[in-house]
Parts: sequence; structure tokens; C-alpha cells
Amino acid sequence: MTTKKTYYSNGKLLITGEYVVLDGALAFALPTKFGQDLVVENGTKQEISWKSFDQDGSIWFEKTIPFSDIVNKTVFENQPEKNTLIAILHEAYRLNPKFINESKGYIATTHLTFPKFWGLGTSSTLINNIAQWINIDAYTLLKNSFGGSGYDIACAQNDTPILYRLVDGKPIIEKISFSPDFTKHLYFVYLNKKQSSKTAIDNYYKKQNSVDRLIPTIDTITKTIIHSKDIETFVSEIENHEKIMSGILETKTVKDTLFPDFTGTIKSLGAWGGDFVLVVSKENPTYYFKEKGYETILPCSEIIL
Repeated sequence: MTTKKTYYSNGKLLITGEYVVLDGALAFALPTKFGQDLVVENGTKQEISWKSFDQDGSIWFEKTIPFSDIVNKTVFENQPEKNTLIAILHEAYRLNPKFINESKGYIATTHLTFPKFWGLGTSSTLINNIAQWINIDAYTLLKNSFGGSGYDIACAQNDTPILYRLVDGKPIIEKISFSPDFTKHLYFVYLNKKQSSKTAIDNYYKKQNSVDRLIPTIDTITKTIIHSKDIETFVSEIENHEKIMSGILETKTVKDTLFPDFTGTIKSLGAWGGDFVLVVSKENPTYYFKEKGYETILPCSEIIL
């Protein structure tokens, strides 16, 4: 008898608390309408036949991985994607050996509903889907494989905006609503390059400048932002957040670097220097960004769940 099971996880955008969420700051995050699924069927030969599809239907990863490679965490030269998948599956095996020990094999297929390079959570949606499939805790799997704060796992699992905080290393999640009148002036623009979260986090730890004393300020900004009734308050807090993070990371803000002549407000999301930015603009900013070569400009209603 063939059993076929499908798992799905939402993508994510981190609006406040990037990097400092790792040190216990309160973060505000939004799950996206885009995500990734994982379809698992019975296989044979003590191996997993794995195929990953990008949003356009093209296959971006296809490998057959023997169970022994997962158990032994085999590393292959010049095959980073395969090594990453094996590392995740190895940690999953350590958390629940039954998925290997009591199986003949699997056929696994993943489908992204956003382009892989967008950085909306290719890894976090995969980790959460694998955790659902193998019946293990997704936060533990993330911690043991990729590392990171886990806010992206919280977005993968929730269909509403969330507040997220780490307390003694454990995730505290609060579902909230966020639909102020000015959401029609919020846009998300892709910066044409994917940023590696892992590299960005490593750099953050190298540059951490007395973050602890700034965490209460970030917490206050986050709380003010989610309760903002008018666009002026929202903008002022967003700009304040950018200024503080610019100081911590010793990096110019994205607006200063790329868009100094833009009349609205721009905020980095997640890893500075890549992926998406939040744009607050009373005029539709599509023309401005397209003129500068940025083709992906999504209104809030098209990307946020």
C-alpha cells in the first residue's frame, strides 16, 4: 500500500528585531502567502529519492541518498546542497531513528511557491516540513542543523502576524493582528540578491556592540510599530530601528547605500544587504524601483498572509 503525505510551511518576513532577536529582543514577523510543500511516498532500496522544484517548475535539486549516508552524515566534495540536506536528515534521524530504522525507503518531492532566490525561507520551510514528516520538534531540528533564532519556524507554523522572543533559548510566540489603514502604503521590494542568513548571523556576532543595553529600546519600537494607528508613527519607529541597527552592525542603512534620493522610507528585513526591503510610500513606488533595475515590487496585500 502506497501512502502519500503532504506537508506545507509558510515563508517569512522579519519586520523588526533582525539579528538582535538572537539575543532576546522582541521581534515582529509576518508569514507570507508564499511557502513550500513536501510530498513523501514509500520508496525502496533503503534510500531517499529526493527532487526539489523551484516556483517555475524547474528542478533545482535531484539526488538519491542512501540511508547509510544519512546515518553516517557523509560529506560530499563540491555538493553543498546535498551536504546540507544530509546534515538536516542526519539530525532528524538522531531525534527520531524510527524514520530510517523502520522504513524501506522514501520518495520525497518539494515545491516552492516563490522563486528560490527570494530568501523567503527555503531552508526554514524545508526544516519545518521535515520536522512535521518525521514527527520531531522543528525548533530543535533548526538548532541542531542550521542555527538561528527560530522566528522563521514560527512563521512557517502560523497563519497570522506574530511577536517572537527567545527566553532562555526557548521560543515564545504571540499571535497578533496587524492591519492598520496604512498597509496600502506598504510594499516589499526584492534587492536582486539572496543573502545567506548563516553568514549574516556570523558577521553579526563579530560586530556585536553592547547589544544588551539596546534590547529594551528595540522592544519598545516593536510594540509601538504593531500598535501604530497612523503612518507617521510607523515611519518614525521604522527609521529609528534602522538607525540603531546601522550602529550595531557598523553598516550604512540600505536607503543611504542604494536609494538616497527616495522620498519614502526603506527598511532592511532579516539579513542586511539582500533579500527584501520594506518600503513605506504614499505614492506607488513601482516606477522608481523599476527605473533602478529592481523588478520585484509587491504590495503588502500580495505577499503577506
